[in-house]
Amino acid sequence: PDFDPAAFARGLSVREYAVGEIAAELGLEQPSVSKHLRVLLEVGLVDVRRDGRRMLYRTNAEAIRPLHEWTATFERMWKNQLLRVKDRAEGKR
Repeated sequence: PDFDPAAFARGLSVREYAVGEIAAELGLEQPSVSKHLRVLLEVGLVDVRRDGRRMLYRTNAEAIRPLHEWTATFERMWKNQLLRVKDRAEGKR
């Protein structure tokens, strides 16, 4: 299956997960998940803690908030633009 970043992020936002749990949930191979987690950890978007031999990952909500706010700006802009296109197509403007 293709990698779905949104599904990946949603899973990590709910609770802590071990790499194997994330891989099983998304239907991906463990090395692929580890690679993505390493990148997310390097940029501060996930946190990790050790629990015995397992490493547990979770999203870093504070780091993600500015990214969410920034993308929300574009979401509002695109919704407005799409409404304008719809109105023109329907002859309302």
